[in-house]
Amino acid sequence: MPKQTEILKSKFLRYLKLQRGANVNTLDAYGRDVDKLLAYLSQEGRNVTETQLEDLQNFAAGLHDIGVGPRSQCRILSGVRAFFRFMVTDGYMEQDPSELLESPILGEHLPEYLTIEEVDSLKSSIDLSKPEGHRNRAIIEVLFSCGLRVSELVTLRCSQLYREERFVRIMGKGAKERLVPISDIALREIDNYLPWRNELKIKPGEEDFLFLNRRGAHLTRTMVLIMLKQQAELAGIGKTISPHTLRHSFATALLEGGADLRVIQALLGHESIGTTEIYIHLSNQALRQAILEHHPRNITYPTASLKNT
Repeated sequence: MPKQTEILKSKFLRYLKLQRGANVNTLDAYGRDVDKLLAYLSQEGRNVTETQLEDLQNFAAGLHDIGVGPRSQCRILSGVRAFFRFMVTDGYMEQDPSELLESPILGEHLPEYLTIEEVDSLKSSIDLSKPEGHRNRAIIEVLFSCGLRVSELVTLRCSQLYREERFVRIMGKGAKERLVPISDIALREIDNYLPWRNELKIKPGEEDFLFLNRRGAHLTRTMVLIMLKQQAELAGIGKTISPHTLRHSFATALLEGGADLRVIQALLGHESIGTTEIYIHLSNQALRQAILEHHPRNITYPTASLKNT
């Protein structure tokens, strides 16, 4: 990569971190997106500061041609747009060539979610004779009870847990803080896990992380994903399971229980209510029942009252 473009990329990532509070995962993703774009422009002999809309359209078409799926294309193009907004903001370009760049149209995608019975089955499949058994039960319950992102779970610290008040303090995307209630069941699962945790030889600097591995270091997102997939298989759950599945299950359970969408938005840490509306899924049965019970065309009036109208 030419030195000039390497410098621009570094300044862009620094801008995201300092000005927009982007976390490590976001920085890594945006860095990869920009690398793809810069490699394409270099191959075409184009200077990044002279990029035109047509260049970006050809870049997007190239993503499609090599088999990148529509959802991944949208994510990559989102990083590209952020890069060019930075270029304009910092005076490297006068106009943003990505302003009219269109993303592929996505069909509605409703992620899998688990019922309460399936969550309990997932927990019951854990072998508590294994050292990390109680830890894994606590992880599942905290994900389901609090609706955390997996990145928030693996960085959760003991000092963020307020037992008497029954809430956890979460540092979400963009370093935004939110308070999330935690259930008595989740607290009980954590208490069952702590004796094993307290026996670990914890690595220096890792003492405050709540969830640790056998070597006394905090967990990674991959470790949590692998554990959930293994437990889903043992529990006989045929759905595709990930930490996000439990986050969605949390939101779905709240919505079907009657919680206001704005409350769910705050608990999930969504900046836009639109994100929550897309994220939430109501079962067809629940929708059908709501229509049968509440739509005026389905309400049965007493015969006597009809005669008097």
